[in-house]
Amino acid sequence: MSDADDKSYAEVNQEALYRIFTLPEAPDSTLSRIEKDLSENLLGFLGDHIVAKEKPLQDIERDFEKASIPEDPQFVSDHTEFLLEKLVAHSVHTASPKFIGHMTSALPYFLMPLAKLMVGLNQNLVKIETSKAFTPLERNVIGMLHHLVYQRESSFYNRWMHSAQHSLGAFCSGGTIANMTALWVARNRLLKPDGDFAGIAAEGLAAGLAHYNYKRLVILVSERGHYSLSKAADVLGIGRKNLVAVATDANNRIKVDALKQACQNVREQGGEVLSIVGVAGTTETGHIDPLADMADIAEQLGIHFHVDAAWGGATLLSNDYRHLLNGIERADSVTIDAHKQMYVPMGAGLVLFKDPAMVKAIEHHAEYIIRQGSKDLGSHTMEGSRPGMAMMVFSAMHVIGRRGYELLINNSLEKARYFSHLIAEQDDFEVITEPELCLLTYRFVPRRVKQALAEANAEQVERLTPHLNALTRYIQKRQRESGRSFVSRTKLTPEHYHRVPTVVFRVVLANPLTTHDMLREIIEEQREIAEKATSLRGALHTEMRELGLIRDA
Repeated sequence: MSDADDKSYAEVNQEALYRIFTLPEAPDSTLSRIEKDLSENLLGFLGDHIVAKEKPLQDIERDFEKASIPEDPQFVSDHTEFLLEKLVAHSVHTASPKFIGHMTSALPYFLMPLAKLMVGLNQNLVKIETSKAFTPLERNVIGMLHHLVYQRESSFYNRWMHSAQHSLGAFCSGGTIANMTALWVARNRLLKPDGDFAGIAAEGLAAGLAHYNYKRLVILVSERGHYSLSKAADVLGIGRKNLVAVATDANNRIKVDALKQACQNVREQGGEVLSIVGVAGTTETGHIDPLADMADIAEQLGIHFHVDAAWGGATLLSNDYRHLLNGIERADSVTIDAHKQMYVPMGAGLVLFKDPAMVKAIEHHAEYIIRQGSKDLGSHTMEGSRPGMAMMVFSAMHVIGRRGYELLINNSLEKARYFSHLIAEQDDFEVITEPELCLLTYRFVPRRVKQALAEANAEQVERLTPHLNALTRYIQKRQRESGRSFVSRTKLTPEHYHRVPTVVFRVVLANPLTTHDMLREIIEEQREIAEKATSLRGALHTEMRELGLIRDA
């Protein structure tokens, strides 16, 4: 008997299809029980249904390998059971307070029913005709975050926030599209209409470069810049080779003198700088560039200054730590991801523009949609059809409030500092990058190796580091597979280790449910895993002996 013979299928007729559009599932159905569990005990539901131990990806792929669309419909409860067993069970428990490896967190409970409301309304934010009240709401959210960054007077927002011909920014699916939109505006403003030249939007990049006599356009960002900028350079036609990485200092911040020199080099070679990009919260280490100094350079040279604050922008909500982003208010454009430290679901990025008229450089219209003079948001956005994620941000800002966000952010930063101190107290761990925001990196280093590294020369560091890198990878992978906790890893080039590529643990402490006890447990688990890495530690021991750093056999 085939699998198909074991299954029962739903009817295919007008009445059956009408029911799934109009009637909820029965109260005792699988889907209704899930809804109840999610609304009453989200963390408990996820903890019960997500399998802690990791399942190989190739095994999961076997559950999703049928390429043909099912011919017959399934009952909702049968399909829900499949999702529970095959999808939910092997999803990542990003809400877990011990999942501290990435920029995700537990979400406030009130967002769950609001998300259902948003899905039920199914508004399309591209145009007024499919969003109505959501359009002014989204403009309001953009205005509030614009005020958070630029702090203009009330009359400014009264004039520009709901202006059909202007926009203070745009909602996007995330930081990648937000960065791309900012640089799209910068490109079109730089290669704007001039005389017989109708502008790059009409005539293309080659014509724009020829008209303005530029050999190339360049984006300058620190070597810690996000990979989305490389995508932007590609899509905007300037080429990935023209995204130029500028050296950073020992604290992973762009070197201002090197940035000045890079600007000079580009112009001397016949090119032009499309944009200088400052980073407010690097993805790998959480550090913030000297934004005020970068703003000075951009202002002096007449260059668009963009700040990628996808991660760190929410820090502006804390009066205690807002100063860390001094200079951001001078940026021409700013990226912020609300789905990071503003605790809303994925898909809520924003780009903000200091000047409401900047978006005219990318304005698009059509007769059937986003007509001239309308308030359709699609006229100033890269994406067309979009969901009403602004509602989630609007609700979060009202229910949590600025003071609530301040408390969350302050606690996260203080927790990161606690963890850094805890690591520093261990004789077999070391901090690699200290936290400026709530992100830090560190690694496990056996006690005798740690002592030797303190006095090691460049050659000794270079020979020991590959062994330590292998040990870090081993610990991170085994900890992830065990399912008890999770930290991520990345590769840095620490100045105090002679810029030798170094694999490190990376942790993000934004989840308000993560406790000090949990952090101590994570350290202890990593130590236990390291004890079992006998072959890797043996190779490290041998290398130490060959370098003359230990003498025992």
